[in-house]
Amino acid sequence: MGQRSGRQGRSKKLELTLSETMKAEAEVRNNEEEAKDQRLTSVFGVADLKNGAVGLYNVGQSCCLNSVLQVFLMNIHFTGILRRITVPPCAVQKRRNVPYQMLLLLEKMQCGKRKAVSPIDLACCLSAYRVKLFVQHDAAQLFLTLWNLIKTQMKKPELVEELSYLYTICVQEHLACQKCSSETKRNSSMLTLPLPVLDSNSHMLKTLEDCLRYFFHPEELTDHNMCFCEQCGRKTPFLQSMKLVHLPQTLTIHLKRFCFEKSAYVHKLSHYLPFPQDLDFNAILTENQCQADDNEKAAWQYELFAVVAHSGLTSCGHYCAYIRSLTECKWYCFNDSEVCQVWWDDVKCTYGHFKLHWGETAYLLIYMKKHPQ
Repeated sequence: MGQRSGRQGRSKKLELTLSETMKAEAEVRNNEEEAKDQRLTSVFGVADLKNGAVGLYNVGQSCCLNSVLQVFLMNIHFTGILRRITVPPCAVQKRRNVPYQMLLLLEKMQCGKRKAVSPIDLACCLSAYRVKLFVQHDAAQLFLTLWNLIKTQMKKPELVEELSYLYTICVQEHLACQKCSSETKRNSSMLTLPLPVLDSNSHMLKTLEDCLRYFFHPEELTDHNMCFCEQCGRKTPFLQSMKLVHLPQTLTIHLKRFCFEKSAYVHKLSHYLPFPQDLDFNAILTENQCQADDNEKAAWQYELFAVVAHSGLTSCGHYCAYIRSLTECKWYCFNDSEVCQVWWDDVKCTYGHFKLHWGETAYLLIYMKKHPQ
């Protein structure tokens, strides 16, 4: 009896010791997680790195994802919002939370002196939202998908508001009957300006400024495009127009270089289309194309921040990004894991060329306000 009770006593002491050890280990893990989360909330933009710009390894045809991510993470205005997110409480939520995974990736890019890091954890997170690896993505569509996921998964209303203000374009759509002059107006917002590079007669537009003027030019809706007018009680010719109300601090322009032909084949338009380093909307649009006060229009002066360029054909292409560091004022080319400093003449090579279908052509242009309000 004495031996048995002694063994039971030692067993209970051992259980208590194990229990205390497990609790201590759990506390250490929790403290490490809390310290890591606190460290993450102090992360700044990649452009603030002392060891320079950092590349992203291609983890399965992820050149499009890598290019779009670099445009986000090199924008210190965006990372200023990102580092203030609410950290998800549990491991499962952390793995599925896109802003948190972007913050983890940003920390990996800041730590050490590696020339490139792997975005595999973020890529796996995005796969849960139908952004798959080993798929040819469209950079404009991927930008919209990422932005919406980030906005949806940010819990703080003030951060959602800041994110929207940073990227959202506001316009006012007008539709006027040409018979009775009745007019309807509707305010709407968009994340990119989707600019055609051909006019209605399939003629090539020659400059970015021409594309902007054509986008905001009123369009007559006649013949089979006529609309029903309630006052006239029948279909009548209409004049459709769009007026610019507000431009964000970070302006994303989508050059629509991919078009559908009658055979449903997607064709790439590679013709020469120059874009400026400095862009002033007041010098491009007329008074009738604007619906903004003088204070708003005074801030419509932009400087080019980034170019997402596409090379190759629609079925087998490659993306890279040219980005100007906001802190160094130097241009870098981000080609997956390879990053190098470039010059404005290198960026101008993305203007396109009619005969070089495999060459790099600018697809997304990102401009930054010179004097934000």
